[in-house]
Amino acid sequence: MFSAATYTARRERLRQDVGAGLILILGNNDAPMNYRANPYHFRQDSNFLYFFGLDQPSLAALLDVEAGEDIIFGDELTMEDVVWTGPLPTIAEQAQKVGVSKTLPFNMLGDFVKKAVEQGRTVHFTPPYRHDNMISLSEMLGQPIAKLKENASETLIRAIVAQRSHKSAEEVAEMERAVDISGAMHVAVMKAAAAGKKEAELAGIAAGIATGMGGALAYGVIMSIHGQVLHNHHHHNTLRSGQLLLGDHGAETAMHYAGDLTRTCPVDKVFTQRQKDIYNIVLEAEVSAIASLKPGFTYKEVHLATARRMAEGLKSLGLMKGDLDEAVAQGAHALFFPHGLGHMIGLDVHDMEDLGENYVGYSDEVQRSEQFGTAYLRLGRKLEPGFVLTVEPGLYFIPELMYQWESEGKFMDFINYGALQDWRSFGGIRIEDNVLITENGHQVLGKPVPKTVEEVEALRG
Repeated sequence: MFSAATYTARRERLRQDVGAGLILILGNNDAPMNYRANPYHFRQDSNFLYFFGLDQPSLAALLDVEAGEDIIFGDELTMEDVVWTGPLPTIAEQAQKVGVSKTLPFNMLGDFVKKAVEQGRTVHFTPPYRHDNMISLSEMLGQPIAKLKENASETLIRAIVAQRSHKSAEEVAEMERAVDISGAMHVAVMKAAAAGKKEAELAGIAAGIATGMGGALAYGVIMSIHGQVLHNHHHHNTLRSGQLLLGDHGAETAMHYAGDLTRTCPVDKVFTQRQKDIYNIVLEAEVSAIASLKPGFTYKEVHLATARRMAEGLKSLGLMKGDLDEAVAQGAHALFFPHGLGHMIGLDVHDMEDLGENYVGYSDEVQRSEQFGTAYLRLGRKLEPGFVLTVEPGLYFIPELMYQWESEGKFMDFINYGALQDWRSFGGIRIEDNVLITENGHQVLGKPVPKTVEEVEALRG
């Protein structure tokens, strides 16, 4: 964890930004896989980690804005617990390390919240995403579970987003570690990939390195010869000569800061010319997008410029045609690039999205598009120093989408459907890095991971 001064300063700013009332931040509990004593790997709530730093289940906290008091609620281990888990510092001892002097048993939390409600005080809470916390909130606040999301405090949401969006130097250092672990995962996978291997073997290598380097997976591994399926978590295929392997995987550190990288490599030792043509379009788009990043630009602008650049590359191959500015304006490029250029990253791989994507990625000045493809851009707002984001352009040949659009006669002025007939089994290519916005520009996080054609082929050789 960071120093007590870090957590104290974060909570003090939160109190100032919220202004009045009680701020309730629930930690997460163990979640059973199939019975209570066999839980999933525990992951603490990121807001609780950010403001209170304690990484164990069954904790909650209250910040009393007017009184300036913080309380952590949790139960000490019983001797029966110690037999199974070993001894741990008391909750009071752990609380001291994050600058909190008052701790109480967990069953007292409901009394505090109910009393505040009876007194007419505002109880600020974030949208719950786990059902056990939904039930607890419903009981404490006297609100139906179905209403909790809409009744969550917009004031608190905006205050958290405003603070967590700007990464401190110590956070950036932690994210560099996450990206370096993620990079080691990718290098190992690219070295090991070969015809006859299972996707599952390679996914296991990635997961093993994340754990072996002291972290964990930040999200489910995407390891697929069907890269056109954007979130493909199935690993049952066998690699074959002539295919591409898309790996999208990253680690989180012991402090839970995330890395999120994507690399695409040939199953063979070298790219075919067709693979190389598409790969270089994506690579040039990614490098150019990163080069353009600095405060003041909106990420929506960068996204659309990247789409335009890739459309130009596709036109050079005879796959798109016509006025490319108009093609991108109408969304024709989304046949090949149907997702956003990137998202915020930090304690969550899609940072703070439990609070609401539009609060994190958009603003009063920049609104989300409703157009297919651009609508999936998770980050569109103006960039500011301290933001850490992903840059992940890709080109995909999705047979089902191609058939649908062609049968509907969509964008006939911009898409050469005849030329696409021979590309339906190509797959997809994505390249992704994590970038910090600095005062005057940007910084790519982590040690470089091979991504030019020459670098990837050298690694594969």
